Amino acid sequence: MGAAGGAGPRSGVTLRLLGFGLAGLAQALSMAAPWNGQALWWLQMLSLAALVWQLDALRGSAVRPVPWRGAFLYGWLFSTAWLSGTFWWLFISMHTYGGLPAALAAMAVLALAAALALYYALACGLFVVLAARGVATAAVVFAALWTLGELLRGSWFTGFPWGAGGYAHVDGPLNAYIPWLGVYGVGMVSAFVGALVVLAGRRLPGARRRAVPLGMALLLMVVPAAWLALSQPAVGTVQDASASRGKITVELLQGNIPQDEKFVPGGGVATALRWYGEQLLNAHASLVITPETALPLLPSQLPPGYLGAISARFATGTQAAIIGMPVGGAGVGDTGAADTSPGYRNSVIGLRPGSEPYRYDKHHLVPFGEFIPRMFRWFTEMMNIPLGDFRSGGLAQAPLLWQGQRIAPNICYEDLFGDEIGANFRDAATAPTILLNVSNIAWFGDSVAIDQHLLISRMRSLEFARPMVRATNTGATVVIDHQGRVTHALPRLTRDVLVAEVEGRSGLTPFAWWVSRFGLWPLWVLCLAVVAVAATAVVRQRRR
Repeated sequence: MGAAGGAGPRSGVTLRLLGFGLAGLAQALSMAAPWNGQALWWLQMLSLAALVWQLDALRGSAVRPVPWRGAFLYGWLFSTAWLSGTFWWLFISMHTYGGLPAALAAMAVLALAAALALYYALACGLFVVLAARGVATAAVVFAALWTLGELLRGSWFTGFPWGAGGYAHVDGPLNAYIPWLGVYGVGMVSAFVGALVVLAGRRLPGARRRAVPLGMALLLMVVPAAWLALSQPAVGTVQDASASRGKITVELLQGNIPQDEKFVPGGGVATALRWYGEQLLNAHASLVITPETALPLLPSQLPPGYLGAISARFATGTQAAIIGMPVGGAGVGDTGAADTSPGYRNSVIGLRPGSEPYRYDKHHLVPFGEFIPRMFRWFTEMMNIPLGDFRSGGLAQAPLLWQGQRIAPNICYEDLFGDEIGANFRDAATAPTILLNVSNIAWFGDSVAIDQHLLISRMRSLEFARPMVRATNTGATVVIDHQGRVTHALPRLTRDVLVAEVEGRSGLTPFAWWVSRFGLWPLWVLCLAVVAVAATAVVRQRRR
């Protein structure tokens, strides 16, 4: 018998393991295909369906007890391939820019993926134990367990939910669920539909022949019906999320400073100070925005009078600026925004006429980049990267008020955490009208990470029915409307300015309403309840 759950000869097990790895890589491709950057919703469901097909085969095998070890292994292999194929570009930051030997950088990426894959491996192991023989019930149990894996990855140890399955559905027929359920909810629906199709096909006589046409029939019935039901305006217990708040013109600056030059005093630092300074002083739009750490020095390290000149430029008139820069305990220089708290922060500074400078401090810091987890300093010391122990800003910081808009910044990968952004939407009267992401993804080169990050921002726009403005160092610098569509964009890896008009929106989507009040707990409770009911049923059955 084979080593993995005793399912067959060794050669069959090897082929099965290879199949799980390929299915996992297909899941990675579904988020943003490297050849065009587009999400492939059908590939996400197909790869997950392939996983369920094999897990269900284990459930139906003659081996007793149910081979949960094999399911754990298969789920772990699928998820390790999926996750390493999703964020492989971490290798670039560690090896190309960090100087870590290629073998160690590759091992680090694989180790991270393998560790995060344990959540999904556990979900697969529990599925073969807890799922009933009924098709619909088994599909519900799989969707609940898989969603719990997604939630665990997105929250434990600060969370790293990059590449969650729901992102593949930004442009698919399931995107009607997004303003209601968010990324994890649409991922749960996808897992349910994929499992339902597979399980229904296997239960029929001649299942291998009938699974595909039956699956297509179910898909054609379930997806359009759900879309028609959910694509209506979100009215009733929550406010209609389609009201315009007027328009504002923006200039988004994309400096394209190479990462290996960004912190070189006579190189990237001088270039950044010169180019961004010129663009800020000569801006014409109502609001000009720089990327994350566009000014790569602390205020006290800037040339004398540099920040003062920019501050004076926006002290009068009808224009404002948002500038990305690190700040420290000594304040933000001669802008007048005093800060007596200790430590350093990754921040954006807002300058506008007739008001004190605005400041947003990054809340969700990047492990190994902006803070070093305990017991891992030995690893970071192996890399030549300017790492620091930054301090976190508070959750739900006030937005920048400008020309009738409430602009809520987030920095770098903070837009991964929709529940944290949602904390600003508890009161419709004060909720943001425009979301803003400033980022520097040059750490990962000209890779699919740019496309994936753009997809993440589009998901947030759909969840909250808000435009998202993105100012980045190397791309994607874009304007996304409240329906998740890119309306204006700069070519990546170019130094240029994007001038665009952005229409703010008001009101609350259903997702914004419940996530602002309860966080992700409704999904946690729902999925845990399903698992608890399934576990109770299994215990009762074994007692008979």
